[in-house]
Amino acid sequence: MAGLRARRGPGPRLLALSALGFCLMLQVSAKRPPKTPPCPPSCSCTRDTAFCVDSKAVPRNLPSEVISLLLNSNKFTLIGDNAFTGLSHLQYLFIENNDIWALSKFTFRGLKSLTHLSLANNNLQTLPRDIFRPLDILNDLDLRGNSLNCDCKVKWLVEWLAHTNTTVAPIYCASPPRFQEHKVQDLPLREFDCITTDFVLYQTLSFPAVSAEPFLYSSDLYLALAQPGVSACTILKWDYVERQLRDYDRIPAPSAVHCKPMVVDSQLYVVVAQLFGGSYIYHWDPNTTRFTKLQDIDPQRVRKPNDLEAFRIDGDWYFAVADSSKAGATSLYRWHQNGFYSHQALHPWHRDTDLEFVDGEGKPRLIVSSSSQAPVIYQWSRTQKQFVAQGEVTQVPDAQAVKHFRAGRDSYLCLSRYIGDSKILRWEGTRFSEVQALPSRGSLALQPFLVGGRRYLALGSDFSFTQIYQWDEGRQKFVRFQELAVQAPRAFCYMPAGDAQLLLAPSFKGQTLVYRHVVVDLSA
Repeated sequence: MAGLRARRGPGPRLLALSALGFCLMLQVSAKRPPKTPPCPPSCSCTRDTAFCVDSKAVPRNLPSEVISLLLNSNKFTLIGDNAFTGLSHLQYLFIENNDIWALSKFTFRGLKSLTHLSLANNNLQTLPRDIFRPLDILNDLDLRGNSLNCDCKVKWLVEWLAHTNTTVAPIYCASPPRFQEHKVQDLPLREFDCITTDFVLYQTLSFPAVSAEPFLYSSDLYLALAQPGVSACTILKWDYVERQLRDYDRIPAPSAVHCKPMVVDSQLYVVVAQLFGGSYIYHWDPNTTRFTKLQDIDPQRVRKPNDLEAFRIDGDWYFAVADSSKAGATSLYRWHQNGFYSHQALHPWHRDTDLEFVDGEGKPRLIVSSSSQAPVIYQWSRTQKQFVAQGEVTQVPDAQAVKHFRAGRDSYLCLSRYIGDSKILRWEGTRFSEVQALPSRGSLALQPFLVGGRRYLALGSDFSFTQIYQWDEGRQKFVRFQELAVQAPRAFCYMPAGDAQLLLAPSFKGQTLVYRHVVVDLSA
């Protein structure tokens, strides 16, 4: 076409110049020396080895292809997590003759090729649990020359040494004295008692209370609290989702001292014992979802109630009321068809303070403590269908509260006293004998309880902190375990709630505190 010219390609001269430049580049590239692997200033490096001295920490930017790393006689005191990141080919690691006193749990993370590790001649007293677990193909380990403290923190190491295929040079304990100079590999695991427990504050109920009674109804867990300060028996419900006690309902009770729930033939009743204005029994109506008063309790019999116990004997339901007035009588009531009826006057004129029902060896007994005389033991007569006085606990003339527990084949009584020591007594077949005295000036409440095989005793006081004791099976005595800051406790109540094991401490002067029992593994 006339108006267009054909486009020319590069001329011969330009092509020749391009070819010449390419040849020159090849010559320069061929003469350039290979790139030297990076090496920190304090280290000497070859392609597969690094040797570092006078470093205060594990150097960074080591050659990624290094196979052997020597960090002997440096100034390390601790080594943190991921200290050897990027050294995936490392096979030999020597960190000897430093002053290392601590390693982090993930110090050696990422060293999948490591076969030899030496931490000899440092100042390690313990090692993080499972610190060697990431080292899948470790063949040799040297921990000699460290001052290992062979307590619960090294229990895992003893277990690991018993099962690992890694060759480990003999290690010796520096402490405690009973293990000093013992070989770690030879320590028996049974010598490590590393499980301990604790009671930690779990929930605070911002009101005083004088009694606490957990109960199950229609597969739900509830708690009944006597709260004279707000003139009510307060019912709380356990929230399994939030894992807390929540408000549920209230029963009017201006001077409540005890609110005792009873589930009889799938029906819920609450016995409300009051100091003034009479005592009553309420019934839960599932149709109206409210409590309604079912009946009065004879005010001539029950004048000044102080405690309530509910129990079954031969299939029949009973409750007993301890009366603390000068003119009243501790009384027994029996369920019959549609109400509770007076069954027996047990203990008149003695200002009773507490009741404990004991059903052991097929012989139901009721123990009544009193501020004016020794506790009295009643035994159930199946022929008379009544309790018959069996004897007195003469060693404790003025017990405020009485509780019992069994340990092995032995039966024990725990008795608190407001003046003088509280007592632990053991049944000897014909009488009780004292096995322990516990200082407890100002005590009105105590409670033995069992949590997962561990036995405790909570002992309160109006003048000092609550003491938690734990049962020592070998000594057959309680030993002091923990103090709880509970002000003027009036009861203690153990309540399992799902996987939470709770101890409730109603306080007369302060908040009602809920503690959770936790298990702590000291070897973790």
